[in-house]
Amino acid sequence: MIRAIDRWLPSYLMRSRQRPVGTPEAPCHVFLAVCDHFEPFHHTDKQGALKAMADWSTAWPRIVGNFRDSSGRGPRHTFFFPIEQYDPDVLAQLTALCTETHSEVEIHLHHENDTAETLRQKLRIGIDHLAGHGLLSRTADGAPRYGFIHGNWALDNSNPAGKNCGVPDELTVLQETGCYADFTFPSAPDPSQPPVINSIYYAKEDGRACSHHNGHIAETGASDVAEKGLLLVQGPLGLSWKRRKWGLLPTLENADLTGANPPTLERFQLWTKLAPTVKNGPPWIFVKLHTHGGISRNYRTLLGQDAHYFHSSLAAFSARNPSMRYHYVTAREMVNLINAAEQGISNGANPMSSLDYSLTPPPTLRAH
Repeated sequence: MIRAIDRWLPSYLMRSRQRPVGTPEAPCHVFLAVCDHFEPFHHTDKQGALKAMADWSTAWPRIVGNFRDSSGRGPRHTFFFPIEQYDPDVLAQLTALCTETHSEVEIHLHHENDTAETLRQKLRIGIDHLAGHGLLSRTADGAPRYGFIHGNWALDNSNPAGKNCGVPDELTVLQETGCYADFTFPSAPDPSQPPVINSIYYAKEDGRACSHHNGHIAETGASDVAEKGLLLVQGPLGLSWKRRKWGLLPTLENADLTGANPPTLERFQLWTKLAPTVKNGPPWIFVKLHTHGGISRNYRTLLGQDAHYFHSSLAAFSARNPSMRYHYVTAREMVNLINAAEQGISNGANPMSSLDYSLTPPPTLRAH
């Protein structure tokens, strides 16, 4: 049995089966963002972390150069770097890789037994470190903005055992320090999985743990979006009946890319059936995937034959289906597209003109 399935199965069973329908003249657009819980220091030292960076720096530019989506762009990757593991040499290599490949870096944080103030201090230090490398989006007055992934999934003190956070008003702290969206979920089969699934929504902090267990769905034409709280962008979560355990039971699809569960065309087709849209918005599907790409057993899949086969299969599938277009985007670009859809901006056949709609590129990419 899939662990913690009771936390999300009712929402899964009651979900709407309606999906955007495209035509060759007005295609459905699928946006793919890989949000990497990037931990090159996982069970290793600095030498091991630099080895991971060297492997990425060799293989990732080749993938970006060899494949093109429906807009003519190569694959994109968003490295959510654990700010508590900051190392200037590793970050320098990661920054150079992102500048070369148009990938981006956002904030990942593992923390425990914090207060709002100690968390605020950790975030400010981490923001300063990444901004010092020319990373992160900026406001008009130069203040950094960032996307966030909570280490160990425990956003807003949501671990049932009370571990891995400690801050029941975490959403407020994130917003106060410049967080533009959270990309933590889904976390199933972890017990921190919220009952809200397959959604893009705003969660308002109520001062108690698990404030994100309720919220307002992102919708075109909705007013007072800024008052609704923190934006959460979830990846697809559901049951895969084509990949069965013991030939009988469905397996869990939780958008995780691992060495044992690589990206495939079959999974892509299921992602598009589960992933969220903006309510009453254009025919745009937002597929947010995750991985732990600093770990060698996973990045061999992300950078090796499995990845090459996936990107090739996706291109061939798109060529056979003119009613669908697919686009590689970063986490920041995905939120810009969400914001544009909320404002009723679809840009006809060229949604990619909204990639920088509300959040600017980091200085490293603007200079590039």
